[in-house]
This record gives sequence, C-alpha cells and structure tokens, in this order.
Amino acid sequence: MTITDFPTTASGVRSPIPDHPAPTPGERALAAARFHLAEASRFLGLEDGLHHMLATPRRSLTVSVPVRREDGRLEVVQGHRVQHNLSRGPAKGGIRFHPDTDLAEVTALAMWMTWKCALVGIPYGGATGGVAVDPATLTTRELERVTRRYVNEILPLLGPEKDIPAPDVGTDEQTMAWIMDTYSANAGYSAPGVVTGKPTALGGSPGRAGATSRGVRIAALQALTRTLGASSPEGTTVAVQGFGKVGALAAQYLADAGCRVVAVSDAGGAVVRPSGLDVAALRAHAAETGTVHGYRDADALSHEELLELDVDMLVPAALDGVITAGNAPRVRARLVVEGANGPTTPEADRILAGNGVTVVPDILANAGGVIVSYLEWVQNTQAYSWSAGEVEVKLRDLMENAYRAVADLAAERDLTLRQAAHAIGVERVAEAHRIRGLYP
Repeated sequence: MTITDFPTTASGVRSPIPDHPAPTPGERALAAARFHLAEASRFLGLEDGLHHMLATPRRSLTVSVPVRREDGRLEVVQGHRVQHNLSRGPAKGGIRFHPDTDLAEVTALAMWMTWKCALVGIPYGGATGGVAVDPATLTTRELERVTRRYVNEILPLLGPEKDIPAPDVGTDEQTMAWIMDTYSANAGYSAPGVVTGKPTALGGSPGRAGATSRGVRIAALQALTRTLGASSPEGTTVAVQGFGKVGALAAQYLADAGCRVVAVSDAGGAVVRPSGLDVAALRAHAAETGTVHGYRDADALSHEELLELDVDMLVPAALDGVITAGNAPRVRARLVVEGANGPTTPEADRILAGNGVTVVPDILANAGGVIVSYLEWVQNTQAYSWSAGEVEVKLRDLMENAYRAVADLAAERDLTLRQAAHAIGVERVAEAHRIRGLYP
C-alpha cells in the first residue's frame, strides 16, 4: 500500500480545511466525518473508487413513527437507521432519541463507528439510528410506544447477526429491553443478542454500565503517561463538559484515579472549584435537582468559560461541535480527551495542534462502550457469562492496545493522534474490502 504524507499548510501544521457552517449540527458532523476519511485516504493512498465506497453508507432507512400521546393526540416523528459498512462484521451502533437527530447526524455517527470498531479490533461494521424526539417531553408509556413502533419499522435491518443496537443519547437499558422484546415477539423466540446495553436480568453484561466512561479514563491515563510523560495522574486538573451519562462517571473515575476535577457543566449550567470538586456529592446533587447548577460547594461559571479554563485536561462529553475555530485559540488545556462524538471541528483540530494541545480522538477515547457491547454480544451468542472483573480486564487490554498502536504510528509518522487513529481504522476496513472483493 502506497503511503503518502498528509498535506501541510504554510505554517507546517497538517491538513485541516476551514470549518464550513452547515444548516444543522448533523450536517456539520457529517462534513467533519467525511473530511477525516478524505484525509486518511490521502495518507493511505487509497484509489478514488474505494474512497468513495467508504464514504457512502451501505444502507440508509428513514421511517415515520406515529405515537399516540396520553391525551389522545396522534403525533408523527421521524426515525432513521444507517448501516455504514458491513465488511468486517454485522452492523453495530447506538440508537439516540434527541430532537435534533437527522439523517446526516446518524450517517456521521455510523461512519465514526466503523472506524472505531476497526481501530480497537472488534469484528463489527458501523451503524447508528435515532428518532427526532425529546424523551424529556414523553411519559414512560409514550417512550415505550415510540420505541416499539420505531423498532417495528426498522425491523428488517435488525438481528443478532445483522445489526445490533445499543444505548446512546436519550436512551438506556430500558429502551434496549423494549427493543429486545419487540424483536423477540416478531421472531417467535427470545433473542437477547439483538441488542446490547440491556439489563443484566435479560442477558446484559456485567460492566456494560459505565463502560464508555471507563474507556475515557483508560485513554486519558494512557495519554498522560505515554504522550505527555506524566509520572502519575495525581493532581492532574480536569474540566468535564457534559455531566451526563458519560461525563459524570468519567469525572468520578478520573477523580478516583487521583485527578483533581475542578469544573463540570451540563445543560443547566457549570460549576467550578479550584481546590477540586467532590464528584460523588455533585452527582448526588445532579440526580436530585436534574442539573449541576446551584451546587453550593462550588462557584458558577459559563459554559464557554469552562472550555477555556487553565487545566491540564479537558473532557468534552456532551454533543458534537463544541470546540470550534472560534474558541479553540482560547483552549488552555494541554490534553483534550473526547468523551463525546465529534466535539472538535476540523479547523479547531488544526488550531489545537498548532498550539501544542494533544487531542485523544473520539474513535479511540470513547470506544469503551462498543468494546463491552461486543463482549456482551459474545456472551449472548454463546449463552455464557463473564464476571465484571473479566470484562474489565478485556476492556483495558483492548483500549490500551489500541492506544499504543495509535501513539506509535503518530510518533513514527509525525501525525496527530486523530490522524493516526483514522489511518489505522480506515486501512483495516479498506483491507477487508480488498480481501472480500466486489460482488457480483
């Protein structure tokens, strides 16, 4: 395979094109995903036809989802499921319920999932789905109706050997239980392997809850020691943007490892305490009130100020596109660990690299969730179960091996960690395409 260099700018910083504002966040995410693929394709010397095939989803399905509200009103929302690539195995990816969900967004997420699975060495292709609905506005019964009707509409795509959904933004293990039951009712037998992230009572894996956050911790600690040369995480200052399903536990795990979490934010506000937050107490406050805002043992600050704090590590763990060309010059963290998908735009990447900021990319940093989902699926297909300790060891080994491969390639070829991660993931998928050939 011919290896060429990434293009450079006049300043010597590699690659990125300027941000191109898009009408929706999803279109912005898809533009970024396509940019990273194009960059990796140039580095790997991929022929144009193969690049185009990798840039094109294998299947995209858009469906109408009618839902009967408790007051008798009938509403119709839109749902999607995109299978980006199937060359390395069945499709795998989350289902999100969020009002901004659109086809462009789930296409970008499915593409990132393809590279993520290849990078960490698990035999899946990438997929993602979602429904454009705000779960906070629905009762439990309405959520169940939305879930079951959406699943019924995309049913031809699903199956333990075809496409295995998992929780994402706005969904959880209860959502997965409804999906499993809907699929099983149609199949005529119980099929626990059709989803991952289920309750353990239905075949969910010990250790699946919090796996993405534990992966963030592993990647962060690897970056501190292998990339920044820190002898210990003790005293490392951390700011976490997004104190939700991933960010709250990531903050807790980093604090448990010896880091000093000084600031966090969620949709309701942001708080800071330079001497360090009591993360467990803050999580209890957020569980009780629904937000970190108003936590009495910290001071308030704005969302923008949190991203620009003078800390060692910044963990963006909410939605995409939060670090942009506009605020990247003011990011003072030495290390950015992406708990969310696509939180840094390509132009922001260029600016951060030029300022000496190390970015651990999303397809590496937040891969813990899909790794343990894979382990859950393996257990379901074998009707077998590992202990939480065994799952943790397997998670750590896969994360550390992937980080080592990315860091080594980055050092060898003078790349950023994102460029190296995409080069490895894209090359593995491209190689699978070549070996399998083109049918017919």
